[in-house]
Amino acid sequence: MKTKLKNDIYKKSRGGYSRLLEISCEKCKTVICLYQKDGPGILKRMYLDRISDSKKYTGLENSAIKNIPNLECLICNQILGVPIVYKKEDRPAYRLFVGAVSKKIISQK
Repeated sequence: MKTKLKNDIYKKSRGGYSRLLEISCEKCKTVICLYQKDGPGILKRMYLDRISDSKKYTGLENSAIKNIPNLECLICNQILGVPIVYKKEDRPAYRLFVGAVSKKIISQK
């Protein structure tokens, strides 16, 4: 389970600091995916190109926004986030609902 962190313009524009997070459902504690969080601050949205180790949500970054499913727990079916296009960078992402997910830092760089 060795996931390589991406090193691109988005990471550089946020100060070059990244960490790998394990994202899980707050309600039932089921692990949803791994996510590369770039820069400081809270987790408001998850960019699709930063999601890894998920059968359902990996590889969606090139899909049309209407074809991207809601981010939901695979066990309890709670909706954790909805697909959006982040206008500032024109990137597809999931806007997370407050308190829907919990996160655990796996590694930092």
